[in-house]
Amino acid sequence: MAAPEERELTAEQTERLLQFQDLTGIESMDQCRDTLEQHNWNIEAAVQDRLNEQEGVPSVFNPPPSRPLQVNTADHRIYSYVVSRPQPRGLLGWGYYLIMLPFRFTYYTLLDIFRFAVRFIRPDPRSRVTDPVGDIVSFIHMFEEKYGRIHPVFYQGTYSQALNDAKRELRFLLVYLHGDDHQDSDEFCRNTLCAPEVITLINTRMLFWACSTNKPEGYRVSQALRENTYPFLAMIMLKDRRMTVVGRLEGLIQPDDLINQLTFIMDANQTYLVSERLEREERNQTQVLRQQQDEAYLASLRADQEKERKKKEERERKKRKEEEVHQQKLAEERRRQTLQEEKVRKSECLPPEPHPDDPESVKIIFKLPNDSRVERRFHFSQSLTVIHDFLFSLKESPEKFQIEANFPRRVLPCLPTEEWPNPPTLQEAGLSHTEVLFVQDLTDD
Repeated sequence: MAAPEERELTAEQTERLLQFQDLTGIESMDQCRDTLEQHNWNIEAAVQDRLNEQEGVPSVFNPPPSRPLQVNTADHRIYSYVVSRPQPRGLLGWGYYLIMLPFRFTYYTLLDIFRFAVRFIRPDPRSRVTDPVGDIVSFIHMFEEKYGRIHPVFYQGTYSQALNDAKRELRFLLVYLHGDDHQDSDEFCRNTLCAPEVITLINTRMLFWACSTNKPEGYRVSQALRENTYPFLAMIMLKDRRMTVVGRLEGLIQPDDLINQLTFIMDANQTYLVSERLEREERNQTQVLRQQQDEAYLASLRADQEKERKKKEERERKKRKEEEVHQQKLAEERRRQTLQEEKVRKSECLPPEPHPDDPESVKIIFKLPNDSRVERRFHFSQSLTVIHDFLFSLKESPEKFQIEANFPRRVLPCLPTEEWPNPPTLQEAGLSHTEVLFVQDLTDD
């Protein structure tokens, strides 16, 4: 059986498809189209769902089993830098270390056993993230109360939002996980993280997201990044179209050392961001070019449609004009035929012409508008209407006319009017035995 034909995309859907590919970095157009169709072509929802899937958040349409938030940490090329705690020096130092060692071992062992036992009684409340933004704001307030307001600018949003912004802006994202119970956390925050040169570097070169692992949002990120000790820093960036951890810094690191390590990581991976920027610019240019081509095509299509519309209107106008002329010709033919029939009827109804010797006869010579002459005899007792009917029945007579006498000059009332409801006879009109009457054409009037 043949596969069903794919429905052709509209210009708006094509534009959204290209935008979605640009934002997500998915190479397969079919996969991009399937994802957008699942979201009814809502690009915002589709992008958010795609990023959630990359970070381990369950998809709306294909929810996987619950697992911690993830970025790509399987790359063996991740730069890792661990600062070990300094070894004791001298007899006094070693003596103090050996004396405190059993107490430390016992304390941390009992603490781990206690936490392990509590998990069987009551699940870890950190495993449920209910207010991630609240967790971030709470940590920032705690940090400022404890270490002061002079610190790097914290990203005040969720880890997912920070990843999305770093990906969209093509910037490095520095993640700091704060261990409240760790002995080196206070010194790192106070002396390293709040150092002016560290603040300047972080604020100018990257986004900075931080949270305590005692908060649900920080604990979730901790499950994803799998830190070994504290303080813990992770550098994340868009690499090979995925948000990837490219550097891990663990332990109590000094300000100068931190600056050197962060600079080294950024310099080593800067080419990936440059390459991604070039690809985005190329995709944007391609998209702009396609949009311009689509606009040019639509403009050409509209112009062609307008020309076709005008041609159609012109054809319809000519057709209506021809129809009007045809109808006028038919009406004119019908009018001429009716006129001819009327002439014949008038001719047939004329009384016979009197004999020349009849003393009551009147000889009338009619001068027609075409300068021709017609002569006929009528009876004195006949109405002037008979004269009109005779002239009307002639082929050379005009359609509308009036009859004028010359001495005295007057128009003979041959047809009924308000003044002459019954036209007079020839004798009443004062005609003599021989008359010359003039026929005036009134057709144009």
